[in-house]
Amino acid sequence: MRILVTGGAGFIGSHFVRRLLVAGEDVVVLDKLTYAGNPANLPDGVELIEGDIALAEDVNSVGRFDAVVNFAAETHVDRSILGPDEFVRTDVTGTLVLLQAADEQGARYVQVSTDEVYGDIEPGAASKEDDPLRPSSPYSASKAGGDLQVLAAVRTYGVNASITRGSNTYGPNQYPEKILPLFVTNALDGAPLPLYGDGRQVRDWLHVDDHCAGVELVLREGRPGEIYNVAANEEHENVELTELILDATGADRGLIQHVEDRAGHDRRYSLDTSKLRALGWSSTRNWNEGVRATAEWYRANRAWWEPIKRSGGFRDYYERQYARRLAAT
Repeated sequence: MRILVTGGAGFIGSHFVRRLLVAGEDVVVLDKLTYAGNPANLPDGVELIEGDIALAEDVNSVGRFDAVVNFAAETHVDRSILGPDEFVRTDVTGTLVLLQAADEQGARYVQVSTDEVYGDIEPGAASKEDDPLRPSSPYSASKAGGDLQVLAAVRTYGVNASITRGSNTYGPNQYPEKILPLFVTNALDGAPLPLYGDGRQVRDWLHVDDHCAGVELVLREGRPGEIYNVAANEEHENVELTELILDATGADRGLIQHVEDRAGHDRRYSLDTSKLRALGWSSTRNWNEGVRATAEWYRANRAWWEPIKRSGGFRDYYERQYARRLAAT
């Protein structure tokens, strides 16, 4: 089977590509190679086409494919607050263009989405796949828009498409703007860890290997028009994550600096995963061990992340998002 993986040079997408290659699949990657798309994430010999999923001519340049798994997205909430336009273009328009291509080719389609589309969840509750969508940020709103395009394509055009909604994913090769790699790399450099608000926001932490296993299962066995939540049932507050990172890196607790909270910051996400587990999926990575192993990966791979953090684009983003807040504390 020839499988198109869009956004395959990014964090989760590149791990998924490696998984498919182990399974013996023929894989082609389409990636815009913006700031978070990195060819170094991919194994040698993978067919990589630089292109934009929102442009039909770029998608058509791939040629024939039997399935498409869409990881391509603008994903960081902070960036969406600073500039939401590109999020709508990629996450909504790009999804529509891919669905049209899948329809034309009679290809299987999987949309990789996020738990953030459900919005805040009260303590003790868990989001189910048919719950209302209540996105809180431009990012989650754009992902919700893409999901709705998928469901409409199934109903109107008969596209063989499913959706996965994953929780906070971590592991090697994650671009260091997200909280875990940012805090790990800052801790390794003795730099401040800018913790939003009181740090009591709750997230479910899912290792990238488990996330990719869930997406692959949906690709092969998921039903058209169905949504599948993917989560490890490892709920932890951001302050807990921060403490674990300090312990794993041996950094000083004095590096924690509470800064003004993010605008519209959701307090808690939680997913009911019984639907995916009924297909045979289960998480395999323990959170404590997984975070420690991830921290060790960043310690051993400075050559991967140091050039990113030295780049002008990353420094400009960090200055706009954190540096002024840190200076005010």
